[in-house]
Amino acid sequence: MDCASAAWIALDDPTTTRDAAVLATRCTDSLLGELLQERHGEWVEGPTQIGGIELNVEFRDLSPYLIEPLTLTRARDIPLRTHVGPHVQHPGFGVPLSAISRRCDDRAICELLPPEGVFRDVTAWIEAPATHDAPARLVIANALASPTLAVGTQRIPLAYDTSAAFAQGSGTSKLPRLAVWGLLGGHEVGRRAGVYLLEDYDPRKHPLVMIHGLGSSPLTWAPLSDAVWGEADLRARFQVWHVVYQTNAPTLVARRRVKEYLDEAWSVLDPEGDDDARHGTVLIGHSLGGVISRLLCVDTGDVLWNAAFTVPPQRVRADAVDVASVADTFRFTPYPGVTRAIFIASPHRGSPSAASWFGRLARVLVGRRTPELQALKRVADADPDAVRPELLEFYQQARLNSISTLQVMQPVRAAGESLMPVPGIAYHTIAGSQRGQIPPGDGVVPLESALLPGAASTRVLDAGHDVHMQPEAISEVLRILREAP
Repeated sequence: MDCASAAWIALDDPTTTRDAAVLATRCTDSLLGELLQERHGEWVEGPTQIGGIELNVEFRDLSPYLIEPLTLTRARDIPLRTHVGPHVQHPGFGVPLSAISRRCDDRAICELLPPEGVFRDVTAWIEAPATHDAPARLVIANALASPTLAVGTQRIPLAYDTSAAFAQGSGTSKLPRLAVWGLLGGHEVGRRAGVYLLEDYDPRKHPLVMIHGLGSSPLTWAPLSDAVWGEADLRARFQVWHVVYQTNAPTLVARRRVKEYLDEAWSVLDPEGDDDARHGTVLIGHSLGGVISRLLCVDTGDVLWNAAFTVPPQRVRADAVDVASVADTFRFTPYPGVTRAIFIASPHRGSPSAASWFGRLARVLVGRRTPELQALKRVADADPDAVRPELLEFYQQARLNSISTLQVMQPVRAAGESLMPVPGIAYHTIAGSQRGQIPPGDGVVPLESALLPGAASTRVLDAGHDVHMQPEAISEVLRILREAP
């Protein structure tokens, strides 16, 4: 404590600033190693005593989503369990920490925060007391909000770590297990479905909406999310949103639900509809998530409806509410505000895996009792002549799910191949093609199915289906984001 306090005083002298900053950080790190052993959680602002040491704890520019008490952990003590990319650290003054708190429950925005809690990267340092008999200040600050510290006439860059807090928070998540269970019909992941903010909402930043694939979860986006947070220019322009959805539903149903989750998020974040963030949304989808992303960029007209039905919606003789629900699923326009999309390892033309023995087994196991399918079943039962014969049995028995709708020969999926993002939405393709794979592809999605005509850029990498987690693919996404207006 004495060392850190003395070094703080020496920061104001230009001849000693650099050495003092190094010494202050080293001494603060040593001090925190002791203090955090004594008190890992239950950190609040104000005077406190830990292990016989008196301190004034000050929170500076922290996220309003963090709720006292906070759990603090040194960044270097956190294992990066969900990480395959580099640990993004920025050297400077102070000790990077992870700050975690429970999720709030008193505001609408609380539902947009991860149930595991709110996790933010912060930086700590010691400031010498103003008077001899006063305790020193332990400052816990948001270094990303104010990356330099003013000490007298000096401006000192702060240290920060943009990997640790997310790694610690996601390490407690049940989502990987729930995602697989949800694919098989479990309901818990459905209760978790929605849009989640991974950082404080900023009305000026463009949302990066990341949509995971079949049986997966947003944790698959850890390397890419961290790469974005680690780049100051991208962090200043974009905010990361993760989507959780139940992947057992047919593709069109999943697309409709993701659209509704986005609507719900905007109704909370920008009820007036006038924030700059509404414009310039970028969709990033992996595998099935890429197909859903493309469907959020298209104007279907009657293409999908005519592939499934023989008469227009107004001539279907069934319950009007059910018909409206089905029509809303088959007919839609691009999601407002989207200007760019990145499709990664996405089976736009279907996947042979959906027709393989594994696919046939999965079609039996994967859950299919969704409300939208039940409405479709009732419509098919009420007016079978309105349904194309080759689909009637599937609709009447509600025999559709995410696996079956990815079959190459599925009529509605095949009709949807012609639907490309509308003018004004630039789209990019990243695909994997493993050496020796016949036909060429990533082992799950054929290369032919992943590539789209008219893409603003196409990058094929020597990688498997997890191409979205590979450094080359992440670098390509960052390049695309930098060229986005």
